[in-house]
Formats: sequence, C-alpha cells, structure tokens
Amino acid sequence: MTRLLVGLPLTLVLAHILSAADPCVSGVPVGKRPGPYSFLVATGPQRGQQTCYVCEQHEGNKPAAVVFARTLSEPLGKLLAKLEAAGAAPAAKDSGYKVWCTQLAERADLDAVAKWAQQQGLKTVPVGAFEDAAGPPSYKLHADADVTVLLFTKQRVVANFAFRAGELTDKQIDEVLKAAPQLFEKK
Repeated sequence: MTRLLVGLPLTLVLAHILSAADPCVSGVPVGKRPGPYSFLVATGPQRGQQTCYVCEQHEGNKPAAVVFARTLSEPLGKLLAKLEAAGAAPAAKDSGYKVWCTQLAERADLDAVAKWAQQQGLKTVPVGAFEDAAGPPSYKLHADADVTVLLFTKQRVVANFAFRAGELTDKQIDEVLKAAPQLFEKK
C-alpha cells in the first residue's frame, strides 16, 4: 500500500484512512421519536401527493421501516423487497407495518423513481422523493450516507443503519432484517 501512496499529500492519505474508519452514523438515534416529514410519492394511489407516512404510523403506534436513499440501486431494491416481505410474517400481519423509501434529491423525477420501483418488483412499498439532498432537517442524515434505514415502533426508533455508497451488501441487508422482528414484539 505504501508504494501506491508515494507522492500523495499526507493530509489526503490521513483523510482517506480516517474516513474509512469513521462510522457513518445517520438519522434519528435509537430510542428517539422520528419526526414528521412529507415527501412526493411516486408510486401507488398517492402518486404526486405530499404524504407523511410517519404521521400515519404514529397514529396507533404502528411499526415501520423508513429508508432514505440518495442513489436508487439494485441493492436498495433488494433491501426494500426483503423489508416488504417481512410484513408477510405472521407476527407482522395485523400490526399495521409499513415500509417506504424516500429518495433524497434536489429535484424530484417521479417518473424515473416509479420506473425504478417497478423494475425492482416492489408491490406495496411506496417510493418517492424529498426535494432536498440533505433530507428532512430534523433527521440529521449523514452527508456520506447513501442509504439510511430507520426501524421504528410505538413512536420510537428501535434500529438505525447507515451505509455509504457501495456498502449495502447482502450481508448488510441481512443485518437490517435481523433487527426487523423487534418491530413486532408485544411489550
């Protein structure tokens, strides 16, 4: 590795090493209440409407998986499909569980988002866009997080995951899914 680094400024090398070790912490912390935000829905019956699914899920203390994404990718589609399937589990069936994905972008392209969702085979997961690449201000999404996943129930975040571009692998998707059953625990 040192051969490759010859000639690079020391500050650049240190910045690269530190950023690789720095965990990407993004979104509402575990134990805290996710605040309301609305986004333009690109799929389903609410297409083209500003919608706040957090508000809907807070009524009745229903569980949810909210995914913020800066890039629409195949691994993201796989994650959403698996979170969608988690809603078919016996413990989830009558819970009111909902999954949705919010793309963070300066300008919403609802047609492109809807086309991507269809290509991923998503059936019940609403996908839309929040027209600010930084995301909803109260969520404090990390600028390096390409995908942030928040699982919440009873108006509290129970799991929080953040992935930089290229980090959302099958192994990471499995880690998210391992946390999903706590959404449906009776407490």
